[in-house]
Amino acid sequence: MRKLVYFVASTIDGFVAGPDGSDPTGPEGFMFPAEDYIRHLVEEYPETLPGPARAALGVTAGGVHFDTVLEGRRSYEIGLAAGVTDAYPHLRHLVFSRTLTESPDPGVELVAGDPVAAVRELKREEGRDVWLVGGGELAGALYGEIDRLVVKLNPLTAGTGIPLFGRGAVFAPGAWSLAGHTVLGSGVAFLTYDRLPGAPAPSGG
Repeated sequence: MRKLVYFVASTIDGFVAGPDGSDPTGPEGFMFPAEDYIRHLVEEYPETLPGPARAALGVTAGGVHFDTVLEGRRSYEIGLAAGVTDAYPHLRHLVFSRTLTESPDPGVELVAGDPVAAVRELKREEGRDVWLVGGGELAGALYGEIDRLVVKLNPLTAGTGIPLFGRGAVFAPGAWSLAGHTVLGSGVAFLTYDRLPGAPAPSGG
């Protein structure tokens, strides 16, 4: 069975975006990707780069870890506002929304139903792992289904903003095992954690 992997950039104090939810790595963001950070993504996680970035960097490598990406509506609309209707055309792209009634792009699948049920179905399918790109609200809804965390820990603090699992996350402590780590010269640490068997988590569904 394939895993649901929350692969996400975070500040030291646990925020994945500013209070307004805008792209923290965008032109007006507060996370500034260093050269070694971009290089590490190209070498180790090429499929997590958006289509426009892949084109600009000449990246043609297919999926190494993932073949499917999941995104919440607010996260998806950041790209829409920039004129990008499908940021990941090289992956199967699902957007969870109860308000969008028609997909802006033929490559983007809209899911209006229960995200937990949808993820459980995806896990039963053949293929590479499923990437949860965000945002925090969707991550909170899928908290109990996340099998692996890959936190790109940036050497900065935000003070406040959107937490790793959103503002509405429930209190459900879970235990994780450090499965790998890479610390870049810029100070960004890629920390990989696997959920321990039997770790407490919301039942979902």
